[in-house]
Amino acid sequence: MKLSSRGRGCCVAGSRERGPPPRSPFVHQLRLSPLEKAKIAFMTLTLFPIRLFFAAFMMLLAWPFAFIASMGSDEQELEKPLSWWRKIVDILLKAIMRMMWLAGGFHWISVKGRRALPAEAAILTVAPHSSYFDAIPVTMTFASIVMKAESKDIPVWGRAFIPGVPVQPVVLRYPNKLDTITWTWQGPGALEILWLTLCQFHNSVEIEFLPVYIPSEEERKNPVLYANNVRRVMAEALGVSVTDYTFEDCQLALAEGQLRLPSDTCLLEFAKLVRSLGLKPETLEDDLDKYAASAMKMKKEKVDLKEFSAYLEFPVSHILESMFALFDENEDGIIDIREFVIALSVVCKPSKTLETIQLAFQLYQSENGTITEEDLAHILKTAMGVSQINVTHLFRAVDEEEKGEITYDDFYRFAELHPHFAEDYLYADQMGAESGLETSSLSAPNGICTDFSPENAEDKNKPMQKKLN
Repeated sequence: MKLSSRGRGCCVAGSRERGPPPRSPFVHQLRLSPLEKAKIAFMTLTLFPIRLFFAAFMMLLAWPFAFIASMGSDEQELEKPLSWWRKIVDILLKAIMRMMWLAGGFHWISVKGRRALPAEAAILTVAPHSSYFDAIPVTMTFASIVMKAESKDIPVWGRAFIPGVPVQPVVLRYPNKLDTITWTWQGPGALEILWLTLCQFHNSVEIEFLPVYIPSEEERKNPVLYANNVRRVMAEALGVSVTDYTFEDCQLALAEGQLRLPSDTCLLEFAKLVRSLGLKPETLEDDLDKYAASAMKMKKEKVDLKEFSAYLEFPVSHILESMFALFDENEDGIIDIREFVIALSVVCKPSKTLETIQLAFQLYQSENGTITEEDLAHILKTAMGVSQINVTHLFRAVDEEEKGEITYDDFYRFAELHPHFAEDYLYADQMGAESGLETSSLSAPNGICTDFSPENAEDKNKPMQKKLN
């Protein structure tokens, strides 16, 4: 993919002044001082076993009530009001769960604002969802959880908003000196979070009921607009940025692979567009095989937007135009379809670096199965979604016989002997300087996705960025 200074989402090195990178919503680093470690060790041997036993007992006690509450219910009954006996079971279940939170050190809960009456707003929308302790508001309000069956297909907004009725936003805060609550993609795991939290004498939680949000006529007609506006209100109350990136983007950005994506990669933007086209993760590898076979037949031939549309078998749309712009290297209205295939391979197999490079060799190699240094530069720039990269040191290291060309077997043998070749030959002296980032910022797998917020771009309404040669 190509970057240009006129786009959004990614940025060219030096195109704007960089301050400290914003905190990634998918990375949580927990650093314990010697005193905190000593406290945790003491609590582990004393209070932790008691709390764990009591919490487990409450969970076991809650199970039969949950089983009874679900007896005889079907999908159609879920949409009807609860019967009197189910309401009683529901209240008992939530009371038991509240006792479980008490066992976890949530002795009291701070509540700000006023919970609206059901007649004012029958739906509460809660954020952020950063821990399994976020279930606390359910036990506090005795509210029922609304879960949509389509949530797996629509990651950002849901059918709480489709009816277009007023909702009350509710925000959660955990103002503890040591954040043992947050559970993210990269950081302490679920069991470690549970252990560390139960080892704190007291855990603070704050629930704030924001004013009821009444949708405008335009928002009633457009659930997406309604959901985004409510989300923005909640983000402002929490003092955090809004991001359109998803769990799948984090999987891509933090995947364990030999090519670690830099923080200013455009592959996250590309992955978002791939999903917007309707290409599903479960069928993406089959699609990749089809597109790769077609690209091999086309060889080095470049295509325009209309031909790109026919190649993908998708009609021309704003999304397709944005994707095309990512690969329009010289802004001359034509792209190299091989770069699209390489980028799609990274999205399909983020941790399988060598499989992507092998496919790229097949796309770029000459009749005798070799590629040049220039070809390798194209391959790695696209696979990493960056504007420029110097592959000279890497190419010379692979090309031991100084033939000026290498095969995939040459590259594979080199990668086997040097599993950290990217760090040694690409990132160490190249990415740190060109991206304006310290080399140490790339120590986490595939960077840390530093710029997740589209609001940080100069103009989110401009076309997508592209790499510059």
